[in-house]
Amino acid sequence: MSEQTTDQGADRPAATTSARPGEELTGHAGVLATAAARAHGVETMFTLSGAHVFPMYDAAVTADPPVRLLDVRHEQTAAFAAEATGKLTRVPGLAVLTAGPGVTNGVSAIAQAQFNGSPMVVVGGRAPQNRWGSGSLQELDQPPILAPVSKLASTLPTAAEVMGGMDEAFALARSSHRGPVFVDVPMDEFFNSATGVVPAGGEQRGAAPDTDAIDRIAGLLAAARRPVVVLGTDVWADRAEEAALRFVEATGVPAITNGMGRGLVPGGHPLLVTKARGQALGGADLVVVVGTPLDFRLGYGVFGGKDGAPAAQVVHVADSPGQLSGHAELAASVSGDLTAVLDGLLGALERRGQTSYAAWVEGLQETVKAATERDRALLGAEADPVHPARIYGELVPRLADDAVVIGDGGDFVSFAGKFVEPQRPGGWLDPGPYGCLGAGLGAAIAARIARPSAQVVLLLGDGAAGFSLMDVDTLVRHDLPVVMVMGNNSAWGLEKGPMQMLYGYDVAADLAPRTAYDEVVKALGGAGETITDPRQIGPALDRAFASNVPYLVNIITDVEAAYPRATFGI
Repeated sequence: MSEQTTDQGADRPAATTSARPGEELTGHAGVLATAAARAHGVETMFTLSGAHVFPMYDAAVTADPPVRLLDVRHEQTAAFAAEATGKLTRVPGLAVLTAGPGVTNGVSAIAQAQFNGSPMVVVGGRAPQNRWGSGSLQELDQPPILAPVSKLASTLPTAAEVMGGMDEAFALARSSHRGPVFVDVPMDEFFNSATGVVPAGGEQRGAAPDTDAIDRIAGLLAAARRPVVVLGTDVWADRAEEAALRFVEATGVPAITNGMGRGLVPGGHPLLVTKARGQALGGADLVVVVGTPLDFRLGYGVFGGKDGAPAAQVVHVADSPGQLSGHAELAASVSGDLTAVLDGLLGALERRGQTSYAAWVEGLQETVKAATERDRALLGAEADPVHPARIYGELVPRLADDAVVIGDGGDFVSFAGKFVEPQRPGGWLDPGPYGCLGAGLGAAIAARIARPSAQVVLLLGDGAAGFSLMDVDTLVRHDLPVVMVMGNNSAWGLEKGPMQMLYGYDVAADLAPRTAYDEVVKALGGAGETITDPRQIGPALDRAFASNVPYLVNIITDVEAAYPRATFGI
């Protein structure tokens, strides 16, 4: 550390981040970085203690008012919490990771944010510039590692460049198409003092869509007889949830939702046909996909062809041009602010005169009704060991409309996708197309902070729990009650079944039988219990919701009751 660095603490100004936008602020680089973050709406700094980033902590605790400092037990949890904060609040989450392994431990969460379009900024520590090349502790050029999985990865080389660099990072993270931004700051410069102008921050609307493209899509919808609209995560991220529901209800086009699009059309709505997904996507003559990629979850953009039906025409709508499919055969596409797109489509259709899809919708509704009836038996199953569906039969009626439900697991969470239909948008979190296990505890931490009065339910596979269960300690230390519901089948269920199908046997797919994960939670200061009788699931959930502590309901389930799937994601 330089002499300049050593003296910095003595002249630290009070209330270091209270300057208003447009005003000059003088302080060490941590003060400047934190002021820029706060200007962009950040209220919580997720971290695991490391000396390379001490100035960020100093700035957080001396700010007026202080910035919440939320320390975890593994850097991946800090980064997953920041990613979930970006999803839930639509303001970029902030993770501060110390140099070297602190940064590399966060890479999977940053990659997940890139795949999900989640706005977040990760500030990394960096070995001191004045020792670079000498072999100082954790000396690693980190931005090249992060560049492939972020919108931007760069070093802010001097304290004087931190305020502007952080403003750029947050503005980029929250602009379409959203995603993670990484910056690191050399340790010696982090402690150095500089002056910067506090930025204004603020949300940026997406680009205005091409009106000719909107008219073409409206023409396709007007001519269609069996259209379907798919609403995805970016509809929520782009704050277009009201426009999406308005479009569906005014046009009568049946809808399927995925990712954080779940809840845009409330569960039980007559135009929500997720339970008739196969019939809807297989029998459609036009599929309009809004705010989600045409990836493996949507058959790579190939629809129709069911029961002799012709291939469907496909329309892709995205928040920015780079998100439009380059592999699928598209009848039309448009990008831009998604509220403007959806309202523009609605207006164009109204000018053409209303088209009725009543017969198509009625057929899908009959399928939804039949599927709901079939599900009833599974949701009430008395099987021993417990069928995973029975857990949802007990949980779903206990969920409030504003509940935040988080999925972290493979087979067990797949059942959640089938049975949990949120009543409001912004209440469902899953890893998304990157398929990263271990995100759940970080997401639960973020959800409890972002939605302090809501139910927060973390659905855990027993395999997924092994990645992050230690961070129950973080929930306990920071007084963040969360209900954790585990489907414990003592296996990597998502791999066990497919391997048996391919080879007739499985290896590396079994875990220790009936592990008492609830005892781990108790040892960390929470509470919990193990359940083997399906009749006891409901009472255990009631105890968990009433406990006001981190509580794990560890339910032993049948490994043979696998989720029936049509794709392995390839």
